[in-house]
Amino acid sequence: MSSVAAANKQLPMVGMGQIVMVTQPEVARAVLGSCIGVTLYHPRARVGAMAHIVLPRSSGRTGPPGKFVNTAVPHMIELLEDAGAKVFGMVAKLAGGANMFKATGPMQVGTANIAAVRELLSELGIRIAGEHLGGAKGRRVTFDPVTGDVIVEIAGETQVVL
Repeated sequence: MSSVAAANKQLPMVGMGQIVMVTQPEVARAVLGSCIGVTLYHPRARVGAMAHIVLPRSSGRTGPPGKFVNTAVPHMIELLEDAGAKVFGMVAKLAGGANMFKATGPMQVGTANIAAVRELLSELGIRIAGEHLGGAKGRRVTFDPVTGDVIVEIAGETQVVL
C-alpha cells in the first residue's frame, strides 16, 4: 500500500497552472477535469514534481510555466535536475484529460492536452510509466515521491494506483 493511502491527513493541493516539486515524505494532490496532471519522477533520487496543466500550448500567451504543456514539462525537468535528478531515468505518469461536458467538435481541451503531453514526452525520451486519461469524469490524483505511486480516484469507482 502506498504511504499516501496510509496517511489520513490534509494534503497540499496543486492548483491550475501550478507545478509543485515534492521530496519524501511530502505528497501532492490535484483535482482534474480536462486538465492534465503530469508527474515526473526519478526512482533513484526519489524526487518528483507534479504539474496541473490547463492547455496544450502557450502559442505566445503568457502565464505561469505550469499552465501549458510546452512550458510545464521543461520547467519540471529543470526543477528535478536542480535537485540532482538526471533526465535519463525520469518517468512520467499522466491523469486527467476528461471531456467534462460531453460536447463534440473539433477542439476538445482534454483530448488536445493528452496529445500534446504524449508528443512532448516522446520527443524528450521520457517514458510514460502509467496513465489514466480521458473519459467524462473528473479525477482526484495524489502523487507520492517515496513510491512513485499516483493514486487516481473517481467518485463511485475503485481507486487506481499507477
